Amino acid sequence: MNVMSGLKGVSDFFGLDIGTSAIRVVQLKGPGPIKNLDHYGHISMEGNLALSNSKMDQQRLATAIKQLVRQAGISSPNVAVGLPSHKVFTTVIDLNRLSPDEMSKTIRYQAESFIPTALDDSKIDWAIIGDSPKEQGKVEVLLSSVTNEFVETRLDLLEGIGLNVVAFEPDSMALSRAIVPADVSAPQMVLDIGSKSTDLVVAMGGAPRLTRAIPVGSEAIVRSAMQNLAIDQKQAEQFVFKFGLSRDKLEGQIYNAIISIIDGLTGEIEKSIKFFQTRYPSAKIERITVTGGASTLPEFPLHIANKFGLSVEIGNAWRNVSFPASMQNELLAVSYNFSVAAGLAEREG
Repeated sequence: MNVMSGLKGVSDFFGLDIGTSAIRVVQLKGPGPIKNLDHYGHISMEGNLALSNSKMDQQRLATAIKQLVRQAGISSPNVAVGLPSHKVFTTVIDLNRLSPDEMSKTIRYQAESFIPTALDDSKIDWAIIGDSPKEQGKVEVLLSSVTNEFVETRLDLLEGIGLNVVAFEPDSMALSRAIVPADVSAPQMVLDIGSKSTDLVVAMGGAPRLTRAIPVGSEAIVRSAMQNLAIDQKQAEQFVFKFGLSRDKLEGQIYNAIISIIDGLTGEIEKSIKFFQTRYPSAKIERITVTGGASTLPEFPLHIANKFGLSVEIGNAWRNVSFPASMQNELLAVSYNFSVAAGLAEREG
């Protein structure tokens, strides 16, 4: 979503992912599909700083971003910023094949019937992603909308610390760019499991075809362990991320304490697969790639693979990035946290 000016003529910029529990930045250099890693960094955040509307919290968030940019060694003021999935509405619609000008007018005219917010209060963006699988002669259009208020608040915050926002883009777009190879035509699902929610994206032919924000994240999994085992948060986090879905560890106590939350998540994944297959009956999802904090949950990928009979792998945020061999261990250890930031940094004009 090039809500702002877009990247035309701007080659020196960095990607900024403002998550609920951490902020991450990535800057790449060089032309072509594989770029060199120039700078990267992250900073953890306590509480709900990124979700808060209070002036004081917004100021603290701005200070944290400024500190991270400086610590990471980024000198460019130009930034491509992710829009969190719970703030963005994205859908795929079928429209008649028209010239760009006519398409733009048609979308403006019909947008009210597709987006949940009033047109005057929203910024919308669209892209043609292919021929309609449903109606011959029509095209598929990926339509995204976000409220003016959210974009303008974030813009003010970033300009206030001297940054120049060259693009806003939904996290789902950045995520699929970083994780899914553009030359793979078969649809692939990406699950990015954050602290408060899970982003689910099904990408095909280099474009997201289905995006969802599922309100289940690692915090809900830890909370379930706390409640069912009557232990404190720190202990629950240690147990959950050490034993995960292993049934043979601690007599399966951790598995039993968290499986209901995991079942809720897999239920939403199943609904999404069915919805996708209804729209694209001839396209079969072949692979699920997991990333984000809870992707490090022991035996979670195996659980998903067994549940759906699909190939499951751990995503690599640095798939399109070149870096010195000496940095490999360091970067792969944090890869699961950098998919959105890397995808934003990989944007072309």
